[in-house]
Amino acid sequence: MSEALPPLSREDKETYGRMGTTMEWFHNNFRNTWKVLYGACSSGKRPANMTIKQFLNTGSEFAHHLTMHHTIEEQHIFPVLAQRMPAFKKELELLTQHKQIHNGLDKFEAYIDDCKAGKRDMRMDELKEIMDSFGTVLWAHLQDEVDQLSVDNMRKYWSLDEVRRLPM
Repeated sequence: MSEALPPLSREDKETYGRMGTTMEWFHNNFRNTWKVLYGACSSGKRPANMTIKQFLNTGSEFAHHLTMHHTIEEQHIFPVLAQRMPAFKKELELLTQHKQIHNGLDKFEAYIDDCKAGKRDMRMDELKEIMDSFGTVLWAHLQDEVDQLSVDNMRKYWSLDEVRRLPM
């Protein structure tokens, strides 16, 4: 049985929680955009304040930003965290989730691109089906990363001085 860690000051909690707080901010943006897109697909109609062009651009931006976010994580953040935190090691849960997400996200982006190029008509039911193919793993992943970066979890692996030097 592991012994309890000593209490932290407010400042030290903020330091240990910095990565998790930052990640939560990014993830909330992805969640909010997903809700707009998926809500439209589920109801069969775009939000009243959005043209089809704006809707498709929102879909493109979502895919592009999520891809950039995962690329930055995989190239700059996860390798450092993986030195001590098993969840960030290659072929373990978080990176496997990235691959599962991108199987669907790539189809999502291609569908949106085809609609923007006039190669196909935008059909909400088709886009919803694509989103359903990766939505569950995406939502789990958005929470799993934040949980891994929680104050209590971070302090199991990193000293206060070390966490101050971590990327992000």
